[in-house]
Amino acid sequence: MNNIINKFERFIEYMMALALAVMFSAVFINVVLRYLFGSGIAASEELSRLLFVWLIFMGATLAVGRNSHIGFDLVQRKLPKKLRLICAIISHSLMLYALYLFLEGSWKQYNIGWNINSTVMKYPLAFMYSTGLFASIGMGFYIIRNLILIILKSENSHIPGNTKISPEQLKENN
Repeated sequence: MNNIINKFERFIEYMMALALAVMFSAVFINVVLRYLFGSGIAASEELSRLLFVWLIFMGATLAVGRNSHIGFDLVQRKLPKKLRLICAIISHSLMLYALYLFLEGSWKQYNIGWNINSTVMKYPLAFMYSTGLFASIGMGFYIIRNLILIILKSENSHIPGNTKISPEQLKENN
């Protein structure tokens, strides 16, 4: 299972790099054309905006999977282990509920977006709103996975407030 997840994450990383390269190229070419010839490519801004939104949602999904989002765990660090576990289960449940609401709203916007085209490129705006579907399903997967690991009391679970000591830190302390 982890092998499939790693391959999917690697694919997302490549897609993010491609999106960033296309955005950079489109904006750079547009700037050069406007500076030298006084006109640019109208679709450049719209393409960059679409790719930027996808880039952000793909990155946010990967950050959830890697527990890389900024967190405030000062209070949780002070709690006993059992209360920390309960807080983690409650917070994961609340995040899943929020992602359900996000998925529901994104699905409605996605369906509406098939009937509305973008101004310049004329692509259905459903492509833009599908970022919410991707993010809510992807983040939901990672949160459900971690919640299961927490309930099973696995060492691979991530519980805010728990400190894991790396092998390098163990050597320094001895």
